[in-house]
Amino acid sequence: MVIVQKITLEIDGMMCGMCESHINDAIRKAFSVKKVSSSHSKDRTEIITADELDEDKLKAVIDATGYKVTSITKAPYVKKGFFASFRK
Repeated sequence: MVIVQKITLEIDGMMCGMCESHINDAIRKAFSVKKVSSSHSKDRTEIITADELDEDKLKAVIDATGYKVTSITKAPYVKKGFFASFRK
């Protein structure tokens, strides 16, 4: 069974939707992820991945875009929804 994890990044400097896209594109280019979404209003990026991502490389990728990672949190990801309850 593949363990999927949710990585939450607190990011300083996002101001608009284009900032979100810039970060999302940089993460997709550098890593193989299932899903990535950012919110400039919450200063947060969430990544869903089955792969282990190197935190230093993740910070470097974000720093290269001109934004600053202030924290990284990892947690197991459990898909929510009606049909997810049938998978075991």
